[in-house]
Amino acid sequence: MMDDDNFEDFFDEDYDSEELKREMEEENKRVDNLPILKKAYEIYETTNAIVGTINEEDDMLEMRHLMLENAMIIPAKIRRAEAGSLYTLRMESAVIIKIHARELLAQTSFCKHENLSSSDYLDLLRSEIEEFRVLFVEWVNCFDKSDDIPDNWGLFY
Repeated sequence: MMDDDNFEDFFDEDYDSEELKREMEEENKRVDNLPILKKAYEIYETTNAIVGTINEEDDMLEMRHLMLENAMIIPAKIRRAEAGSLYTLRMESAVIIKIHARELLAQTSFCKHENLSSSDYLDLLRSEIEEFRVLFVEWVNCFDKSDDIPDNWGLFY
């Protein structure tokens, strides 16, 4: 097992742990300030508030859990996409984000139809998802297609 004292032995003598920490903090700040990530967290907060209004006894299909799951996956996948630069990996995350955002939209329709929550609350969430969609399109259009290694699955080429 490696202790902290020996950890720096794996790096060359020019390694600066303080510089690396600063770079990581700057990168975390950059990602935290992305409009798409901020909107994703707003969607999560709104979803969390909405599921709090759904009566557990009326929720036969566990819509509360499904909605929260979808809302939690979105910001996690944004962070995953921002953790690297390879086009294919970023696009994989983008596809997963789109699927979960669309599922959340469908779930708002179901909740409206079944009167599980207030239509006003559900409409607010739908508006937030639409705002997110606009940010999403801008975000995906910034992915660098030239920064990639083909994965032989035939997607995104």
